[in-house]
Amino acid sequence: MTADDAIALLARKVAAASRLTVLTGAGVSAASGVPTFRGPGGLWRSFRPEDLATPEAFDRDPRLVWEWYAWRRELVRKASPNRAHEVLAAWSRRMRGFRLITQNVDGLHERAGTENVVRFHGSLWEVACRGGCAGAPRAWRYEQAFPELPPRCPHCGGLLRPGVVWFGEPIPAAALEAAGEAVDCDVCLAVGTSAVVHPAAGLLAAARARGAFTAEINPEATPATGAVSLAISGRAEEVLDAVERRLTAV
Repeated sequence: MTADDAIALLARKVAAASRLTVLTGAGVSAASGVPTFRGPGGLWRSFRPEDLATPEAFDRDPRLVWEWYAWRRELVRKASPNRAHEVLAAWSRRMRGFRLITQNVDGLHERAGTENVVRFHGSLWEVACRGGCAGAPRAWRYEQAFPELPPRCPHCGGLLRPGVVWFGEPIPAAALEAAGEAVDCDVCLAVGTSAVVHPAAGLLAAARARGAFTAEINPEATPATGAVSLAISGRAEEVLDAVERRLTAV
């Protein structure tokens, strides 16, 4: 099958779907200048993200961890949604049965105007009290620059932590429930995700088990490539734009 044939097939499946679920990963934000979590562009100083995004790393050196998150927040603050975000936002407004599950914490889907977003791993723009003090909500938005690092909880004076899901922590129950409902769909499309981090990596298989047409858009092969109904090799912003042009052609 040629690349054009694959894009045409995906466009037909998306057009016919009454329930479309899209799973996105870091590759969707790459064209916005946000480094992917893995690979040469994903390194920060000499640290791997897996060595910083854990409760143990935070308790060991909260300032170091917060320097990384503050750097990411400023990087994303200067970024803009790219064509991939724009296409998915347009689909979310046109299709009643559209749902998007994102592993990204950058908030670019929301800035693009995407509706029905399930944030699987939380948000860079939220914080929470590390000690879980009684005076603080579970998490709250904090978009301005921090006056100090590590920042302090305004309720108890203890340390604040990023409002994201770290390695070794459970996915929020509400996100898991929403994702479980979303995989009951006609088409399940994974875009820009490495398909190695569970439980998100298992969502495509869950959708396929329920009879969905499954597709993957990614520049490189992933563990899911051989199991999906259709795999398209390419950048998210380019492939999604090509699919959208097919969908909106008069």
